Amino acid sequence: MSGLDEILPHTGSLIRRAQQRHAAEWARLVSNTITSVQFAALAILADTPGASQRELGDALEVDRSTIADLAARLERNGLVAREQDASDRRRNVLKLTPAGMRELKRLRPRVDAVEQAMTGALSAAEVAELRRLLRGLLDAPDASASTTAGRRLAQLGV
Repeated sequence: MSGLDEILPHTGSLIRRAQQRHAAEWARLVSNTITSVQFAALAILADTPGASQRELGDALEVDRSTIADLAARLERNGLVAREQDASDRRRNVLKLTPAGMRELKRLRPRVDAVEQAMTGALSAAEVAELRRLLRGLLDAPDASASTTAGRRLAQLGV
């Protein structure tokens, strides 16, 4: 056990440090311009074209202003087209552009490389157990993350 583990043995500290490592691996292997949340948005939209901003925000577990900023950024970068829903003018729907689909396909193997960098020292059984335990934390009754959205992001490898 390292000195830091003795001083800060808490689960939250380990999760924070793992997230920092994930962010560093993401920047090294995937992109300095597309974040893991943006990648997740692209993957969700590829799977559910025409999702509303609210549906995408729910899937990503982000608030309305955050999803609006995220959608605007993806739109500015030409990866997503945002349109007013013809049947409900208050609702914006999002679709991947051809450039967005190309970017998603280009990034997928790099995201897999981050997964390998993060879990390569673990056996397949250990990776499965780690995911099971993390889902247990997210699925706890008092957790702020919804079960469906947490599982959705896990399926996407994000």
